[in-house]
Amino acid sequence: MRFAKNLRKQSTDTENWLWNALRAKRFEQLKFRRQQIIGNYIVDFVCFKKRVIIECDGSQHLDQIEKDQQRDEWLKKEGYQVLRFWDYQVLQDLDIVLEVIFQVCQDHPPPNPLPSREGGY
Repeated sequence: MRFAKNLRKQSTDTENWLWNALRAKRFEQLKFRRQQIIGNYIVDFVCFKKRVIIECDGSQHLDQIEKDQQRDEWLKKEGYQVLRFWDYQVLQDLDIVLEVIFQVCQDHPPPNPLPSREGGY
């Protein structure tokens, strides 16, 4: 619990940028929490009502793709949908990122305007 609290205090610029759009029910009146513990993991953002997790990935995630995949599989088994965005996507294309989150939260398939992790970014 203390580790999650420290992560909230030390959020990245990208996490702060996205949090500003999601916090205080600013986004579609949905309540998001940040740096939330779920099982053995701490997720960047979660909307429990919609069971959606949002992760902001920096370059360090290029070295841990397999670990992230295992983590995502566990979270999916727990009933969550995990959305991952590269930091540059959040910083450069916040409107598109928010549209993808909106589509998922509305139970529609999201558009695919952003490169996937397999794209090598």
